[in-house]
Amino acid sequence: MATTSTSETLSAAAANASEKRLLIFLSFLSIYVIWGSTYLAIRYAVETIPPLYTAGIRHLSAGSILLIWALAKGLRPTWHQIRASVVIGFFFFLIGHGSLHWAERVVPSGLAALLIAVEPIFVFLLSSAAARTWRLNGILLTGILMGLLGVGMLLRGTTGQPAHGLTLGSLAILVGAFSWSVGIIYSRRSHLSGSPLLLSALSLLSGAAMLLLTATIAGEAREFSFSRVSTRSWLALGYLIVFGSVIAFTAYSWLLEHYSPTLVATHTYVNPVVAVVLGWAYGGEALTVRVLLAASLVVLAVVLVDRGTNRLQGLA
Repeated sequence: MATTSTSETLSAAAANASEKRLLIFLSFLSIYVIWGSTYLAIRYAVETIPPLYTAGIRHLSAGSILLIWALAKGLRPTWHQIRASVVIGFFFFLIGHGSLHWAERVVPSGLAALLIAVEPIFVFLLSSAAARTWRLNGILLTGILMGLLGVGMLLRGTTGQPAHGLTLGSLAILVGAFSWSVGIIYSRRSHLSGSPLLLSALSLLSGAAMLLLTATIAGEAREFSFSRVSTRSWLALGYLIVFGSVIAFTAYSWLLEHYSPTLVATHTYVNPVVAVVLGWAYGGEALTVRVLLAASLVVLAVVLVDRGTNRLQGLA
């Protein structure tokens, strides 16, 4: 009888471990691939929907879906969580996503993803500053430098003729990447573990409220007409809501609860590869041998950053 009980316990433990590995794999797949595809979706959505309204409607819809789901599961937010979600919503969505959606009116989707790829550097510097500990190893440094080299090669391989407002748009995306990095560090230090679903819902709704208010103050309502929105923009917005926000952001919040921010931020090395390929295949953006070589460097950089971060944690 004891042997049978031990066997059942071991089988249950093995099944749980297998399920967790699958969850980890799907979560990283979501933030790597789905978020990489959202850059082209944003470009399509803002073609006929004002950018801040696009981001606001996207996050309002996704946040409402997740909040209903969380409440149905019996989850209830604390005031501390609500206050923290406002801060996260500000850094992640008002500044981070608001600037990205605004800039993609003129910045190609592949280039936008490349600019966002500086995020892991920001995260590493900010997390080191927050901890007042500057620790680095050769593998991590090599991964970061290799990622930057790959991004630089991708940038040179996809830049076409300059467009009006391209420089301003690019700077706005960099500001958004820095803001998102600040949000990552804050979310790790705000002690909101326990419900990634609830935190995702509250943060999305907080960001949506700020985006919609800012859009209205900025006068985007004068540019918005349902009759002028194309089918492609509606489909892109639907994709951003379901896949980009509900699925991928929930996975992202869960990963931040269990892994270092530097490791989770490596999605910004893979996202440009996905974004550039999709921009080439469906958006008429350039894809050259330089781009393919740089993509290989970026993928290798992800592996090195992962290993370097794990070694630092092992020494802690």
